[in-house]
Formats: sequence, structure tokens, C-alpha cells
Amino acid sequence: MFKILYKFLTVAVMATAVISCSGTNKKPVIKFSADSTTIVVSNIDEASLLQVKNHYQANADSIALISVLIQAGEQDSLQDDIMVKGKINVVGDSVIFSPEQPFKKNKNYLVENYIGIKFAGLSNLLNGSARHNLKPQKQLLKR
Repeated sequence: MFKILYKFLTVAVMATAVISCSGTNKKPVIKFSADSTTIVVSNIDEASLLQVKNHYQANADSIALISVLIQAGEQDSLQDDIMVKGKINVVGDSVIFSPEQPFKKNKNYLVENYIGIKFAGLSNLLNGSARHNLKPQKQLLKR
């Protein structure tokens, strides 16, 4: 009786692990648009895109979806990153950040977002490597 139950549970756990580890869980892609006037976050999975759309509909003026910072150069005296103000738009399956002021040439922009970030997957829970806090996806873009 216990052997049958043990085999069933083993098969169920393995099947769940295989299903949850599919190759469709890719990170969103952060890049400048073709003309470098906006930042586009694409390749967002359906569940995350639905959460983004719900958040956007509830508060369209929110900039909490994406943070864009101008990184201080080596020669800058303040050495502080400066937050870039702008607007967020959800277009199709992408999130677009449009700055109030145009992006400056030869500057580095650090883009952070929590779109598509998962707290812990099944494999993390099973092997004990689940994190206690979420880390944003970060991408450094140079204009």
C-alpha cells in the first residue's frame, strides 16, 4: 500500500517539476526603441502582462512599473544616480517608458523593473534555494 502511494507521489512531483520547468519562462527584454526615444520592455509572459495591465488601469500615472536612472559618470562631482521622470504605456504585449526629457547621448541608463519576477518556483522550494526578497531585473542601456 505504501509503495504504491510512494510511487504515485514520486510520479506526481516529477510531472509537476517537468511542467513547471518549461522553456517558456524567459525574462523580459529591456532595450531602447529603434530611434532611442523610448525604452521598451518586451517578451512579457501572459500572466505578468495581465498583472501589468491591471496595475496600469488602476493607476495609469504610476511609474512603479519601471525605474529609469541616469548613472553618474566617473567625472561627475555628485556621484548620484538621477531618476528619469516619464510616462508608462502598455501597448500590445510591451511596456513602453517615454521620458519627459529626451535621453542624452553618451549616458548610461539603469533600468529596473519587477515585471515577470517570481518569488520562488517549485524547484526553488524543493531544493531550499527560495529567496527571502525579490530582486528587480536590471539592464544597463547606453544611448
